[in-house]
Amino acid sequence: MRYLIRSVKYFLQLMVILAIIIAVLVLAKVVDSDISKIFVNGYNSLWQIALMMAVFAAIYPRFGYLRREAVVPGSDEEVEPVLRRVMEAHGYVEEPGRKEDERRFRKKSVGDRLTRLWEDRICITRSATGFELEGIGRDVTRLCNALRDRAQ
Repeated sequence: MRYLIRSVKYFLQLMVILAIIIAVLVLAKVVDSDISKIFVNGYNSLWQIALMMAVFAAIYPRFGYLRREAVVPGSDEEVEPVLRRVMEAHGYVEEPGRKEDERRFRKKSVGDRLTRLWEDRICITRSATGFELEGIGRDVTRLCNALRDRAQ
């Protein structure tokens, strides 16, 4: 279900960006304001563009979100402050209602949350060798590297 929600959000984001680009081009008088003159196939192009964006949106969550292991040796008491410092340094705050085996962090900044379409949650599970992080790929990679570097 999460995959479908992410796909729909990404599709809507792509369509809004495309509409803004077309509106700017029309307002700047770079292109004509008639859809049938902007695109080769006229109004038929609209559903073709929407279909192409739907394909991109359907594929994106598969590659944009991942789960990665961060090796952080030490006991819970030793690695807990390291985790908290790294998350705060990257602009994350812990969500209330912590589960026993999982911690959830969200971006502090509303602007960051908006650009990520409110899909900014990082779920962290303690493992035998460190932490397992799940969330947006670029953020998970950045956090794993920071955890590894701070733990050494």
